[in-house]
Amino acid sequence: MIRFESDYSEGCIPEILEALNRTNNEQTPGYGMDKHCAKARKFIQKACKSDKVDVHFLVGGTQANATVIAAGLRPYQGVICADSGHINVHETGAVEATGHKCLPIPSKDGKISAKEVEEVIKAQKYDASKEHIVQPGMIYISFPTETGTLYSKKELKDLYQVAKRYQVPLFVDGARMGYGLMAKENDCTLNDFVKYSDVFYIGGTKVGALFGEAVVIVNPQLKKDFRYNIKQRGGMLAKGRLLGIQFETLFEQDRYFEISKKAMRQAERLTAAFKKKGYDFYYKPQSNQLFPILSNKKAEALRKNFTFLDFGVIDKNHKVARFVISFMTSDENVDALIKAL
Repeated sequence: MIRFESDYSEGCIPEILEALNRTNNEQTPGYGMDKHCAKARKFIQKACKSDKVDVHFLVGGTQANATVIAAGLRPYQGVICADSGHINVHETGAVEATGHKCLPIPSKDGKISAKEVEEVIKAQKYDASKEHIVQPGMIYISFPTETGTLYSKKELKDLYQVAKRYQVPLFVDGARMGYGLMAKENDCTLNDFVKYSDVFYIGGTKVGALFGEAVVIVNPQLKKDFRYNIKQRGGMLAKGRLLGIQFETLFEQDRYFEISKKAMRQAERLTAAFKKKGYDFYYKPQSNQLFPILSNKKAEALRKNFTFLDFGVIDKNHKVARFVISFMTSDENVDALIKAL
């Protein structure tokens, strides 16, 4: 069975296993205060072209989202997001469990606009009974989105301008950041996220690591006491060097970008094959998540040899499928799927 249902089916790049084995007998301080975490922070700062950002390592995406959002909001505030946003639909109410409401905006492509966000903020701000309404206190987007689409640099800047105007931090979920950055249609860089967001994270779990996310804090107000929030949310790994070693390996020689680029070229091959065979896409294919429309008969036939997810129903005879390319997807597996189409 060849798996295309996620980008975390495999373990990690071989260099990480080698590095973990090579350093296994080292004795280091715990909780991310070791030399490997320090080096990884420096490498990430270099990639971001800023030595002013704070970098913290957490184990997973839901944990990173819940920790950042809880740290950035007052008790009476909520977070604006797309209705398809990960924090709204795929985290079992983790944000709500911290005491903060998700404030979803309907979206057809997984993105939210600066205009829509401003309307939500103004609706509460100028309501006569505003104290009775959850106050928007943060803006959340993901890059790429849950539907594989990308924000352009202009869209990011426009959102950040709204965030600055109303003093509401902009938070970017980068669980699949590498794939978005290496997509052909992308015009954003890591430095753009430093310029046009308050906090973001660089995903490792889905992009080459065994596990781990690197939270990058730009806004000085969010930096203060952030480690207290990590500890309180159960995110302070005792053997923190396991995270540091992985990000040290990913960023020392730009392996993060290399493996992301390779995955995106595979996704582009598969996209071209779907189009050549006459398949339409439900969402515009821009990153490593593809959403072709399949007949029920074709989906059943493909499932004999491939795994993928059902994502929605078009009509009684057709459905939306989701195929995901990972950092380890091989030429042979892509070739096999193309042949099966």
